[in-house]
Amino acid sequence: MFEQVLFYVFSGLVLFAAAMVITVKNPVHAALCLVLAFFSSSGLWLLLEAEFLAIALVLVYVGAVMVLFLFVVMMLDINIAELREGFAGYVPVAVLVAAAMLVLLSTIVGHVNFGVDSIQGVAAHASDYSNTKALGMSMYTDFIWPFEIASVILLVAIVAAITLTLRKSRQTKSANPSNQVAVKSGDRVRLVKVPSEPQE
Repeated sequence: MFEQVLFYVFSGLVLFAAAMVITVKNPVHAALCLVLAFFSSSGLWLLLEAEFLAIALVLVYVGAVMVLFLFVVMMLDINIAELREGFAGYVPVAVLVAAAMLVLLSTIVGHVNFGVDSIQGVAAHASDYSNTKALGMSMYTDFIWPFEIASVILLVAIVAAITLTLRKSRQTKSANPSNQVAVKSGDRVRLVKVPSEPQE
């Protein structure tokens, strides 16, 4: 009974935080709501006795990714007014994408795979069972290709974040290497003849 109460509490926090991520106007507040969603998801992982996934979610996403995301948001100096211009034109596409995602989630997360009937026949694990070992074996054997694809997607995200950070800005004081190489040797050093002062 107590586990069910915790499940509904954490699930409600996840839904509330996810809704706040896409509705708040300030991107920093949206990132903080996403942190709350991650903490609530880690609580759900703990209820499923997946301690490694819970601590990995907190350490990797909350401790590293979200801190990096906050730094990027503050460095980019995003203008919210410019981002919201023409937002209504993308509503039909957003509705189609949301409907497609809802259909996919309903086929995957359904009563057949995640219902009460599907978990009644699952045998309890022994006391020396390691979910970390089982996760590693499953990830690198049965799901090796999805794991590799996810790593490539993360690599593309890293390159995109670096590209956005290094874009030209008025506040950037970095030199252009192509202009430095194109300078002639005679323009680098200018010799000025200064007349000597007469000695008294």
